[in-house]
Amino acid sequence: MSKKGILLVNLGTPDSPAVPDVKKYLDQFLMDERVIDIPKFNRTLLVKGIIVPFRSPKTAKLYKEIWSEKGSPLLYYSRLQAKMLQEKLGEDYHVELAMRYQTPSIATALANLKAGLVESIQVIPMFPQYASASTGSVMQLVMELVSKWQTIPPISFVNSFHDNELMIKVFAENAKKHDIASFDHILFSFHGLPERQLLKCDHTGNYCLKHSDCCQTFNDTNKFCYSAQGHDTAQLIAKELNLSRENYTVCFQSRLGKEPWVQPYTTDVLKKLAAEGKKRLLVFSPAFVADCLETLYEITVEYHEEFRALGGEEVQLVESLNDSPIFIEALAGMIN
Repeated sequence: MSKKGILLVNLGTPDSPAVPDVKKYLDQFLMDERVIDIPKFNRTLLVKGIIVPFRSPKTAKLYKEIWSEKGSPLLYYSRLQAKMLQEKLGEDYHVELAMRYQTPSIATALANLKAGLVESIQVIPMFPQYASASTGSVMQLVMELVSKWQTIPPISFVNSFHDNELMIKVFAENAKKHDIASFDHILFSFHGLPERQLLKCDHTGNYCLKHSDCCQTFNDTNKFCYSAQGHDTAQLIAKELNLSRENYTVCFQSRLGKEPWVQPYTTDVLKKLAAEGKKRLLVFSPAFVADCLETLYEITVEYHEEFRALGGEEVQLVESLNDSPIFIEALAGMIN
């Protein structure tokens, strides 16, 4: 009996925390035209001439901090999620895992589905909020690869799942493990994007960044906006936890370069809260479905140390979806 193919795709990770592997990963990641969306000649000079040579040794040290005997946390949890989903769906489905950058590759995963003679392929980019640099990049590569096949099966994509009820439930339940009432403020810290990438997604040309709260109400005009979807995710989690609006802040981390990125920046919010006398912060990172460098190091270590240096006491991460059976139910629901 033919099976239905499911392709889960996450961002990617170096094969090891060694500098050569980190260089290889950063080169592939940052040379993506949707990640650094500038002319190829300029991107090549910037990435291969400046960023990769100088940033790789520093980034390798950070990866060594989070690497374990299980390897990369992102890859470990991604493999576990694929395994759990396969068990949940049963023999009528063929589940493959891929990373947009490095291994296992999308090309290999698609080849496995093709060899399995699947009757259809559903692609789920594992990014709750749509962004051209993440979900869009996965979609583009899948279509480029499959376009070379002589026989192309029905293919569908999950564009985003920022408002998925079960996903919201998992984040809320994970937060409850940390005695929410004992924290002075809650942060929803999303991965950052350059403002120009938000502007490119505004097909009206007269809505995005025209006023300070354009992303805070989710509507038909901004429904494909990464920032608006992020705000919607945060609001839904806050509603699930009965958080009042003044008790949480949506912010954005991991910016690169000097040009404006989506604001407010998480580092600026930390300074503001420390100045207000806040001591303990609980931080969600709902742009990720598995804990990774951005959560396990940037938030857990860097932001914690930065906040303490400003006079605060603690930055506590709310763990990601990781191996939650409820999240696997959410994925199965998207498929069925």
